Amino acid sequence: MKNYGEIKNLPFKELKGISQKTIDIHWGKLYQGYVKKWQEIMEKLEKIDLTQANATYSEARELKVEQTFAANAVLLHEAYFDILGGDGKPGTEKIIETIARDYDSFDNWLTHFKALGMASRGWVVLAYDFNDGKLRNYIADAHNLYGIWGAAPIVVLDMYEHAYFIDFGSDKKAYIEAYFQNLNWQKIGDKYNKIVGK
Repeated sequence: MKNYGEIKNLPFKELKGISQKTIDIHWGKLYQGYVKKWQEIMEKLEKIDLTQANATYSEARELKVEQTFAANAVLLHEAYFDILGGDGKPGTEKIIETIARDYDSFDNWLTHFKALGMASRGWVVLAYDFNDGKLRNYIADAHNLYGIWGAAPIVVLDMYEHAYFIDFGSDKKAYIEAYFQNLNWQKIGDKYNKIVGK
């Protein structure tokens, strides 16, 4: 079982166009803070009085709701950071072929994903949907909103302002372009292969 208090190492040294200051705040403070809160919630859940559970307000309800926020904040941030640090160039990974299949072409998918980046208030996620075996783009305005049951995130873009405002101000489009220039498609391909069992 995962140790929820474990902070993962940053998988890259630096990024193109995204400053060290942004990374220090985003990974060094925000992500690590979510890990610590997730651990705190898990510890409190072990001690709650379940006889007091109530849908209007109870410690059990509040902790379980906030557990989804903290847990997904950790998991989505890890998925975001894990695929950065590359040259942004897709190669011959199987996922490229699957994206082209499910979106008619890789360029169509790219246009769709980037447009969702402009539309999202929180996250854009390319996920493998086990329900139908297809790759699908989704948005989530908060860590625990709009997730799809039975779908595994593969390409994750953080669209919260903390991810880009220091470097790009309100220019979301420039940030999205910088994100794509830093993607590590080999890692993305490996993740996809692991998820689909190939």
